[in-house]
Amino acid sequence: MSLFLFEFVPARTDRDGVAALLAEIDKAAANAAGELIESQVTGGHEIVFAVVEAETAAALGTEFGKVPSAARVTGPDEVRLVGADLAQLKAARPAAGYLVEWDLPAELDMDTYLARKKEKAPRYADVPEVSFLRTYVREDMAKCLCFYDAADEDIVRRGRAAVDTPIDRLHALEQR
Repeated sequence: MSLFLFEFVPARTDRDGVAALLAEIDKAAANAAGELIESQVTGGHEIVFAVVEAETAAALGTEFGKVPSAARVTGPDEVRLVGADLAQLKAARPAAGYLVEWDLPAELDMDTYLARKKEKAPRYADVPEVSFLRTYVREDMAKCLCFYDAADEDIVRRGRAAVDTPIDRLHALEQR
């Protein structure tokens, strides 16, 4: 089984519209014989990020192309989970407070990325107010999504600075 990332722009950005979209995402995953691992909604409800486990992208693309509450669907993009155990993630479904998107440099390959992450991760201890939770790295190395728990954006920025890693987009996530 592989993990796939979808990004949705909801047709309606109110709570009810996003709730309908989340229900449709869960149903589409089940219809594709997949499992919704997690969904995260930005604070303003403008983007919904969803990670689905499935055998192949083909069945997901068919099902997720039929999600009526989405104005736009991007994906499926195969991702790799880094910094967390999938079984534990499934069991706990931990919420995150912030999501950082990093558009990876074209010259960066997966092995170099993983070595860099392993080398720099201990530096998070320099900013104990931020907890790094997990990362999803697109297998095509276009970008990664990093999830954090912190009191505010400034603390997330300090955490990223400690590991010398840029932020292309920073989203506060809705707490559900």
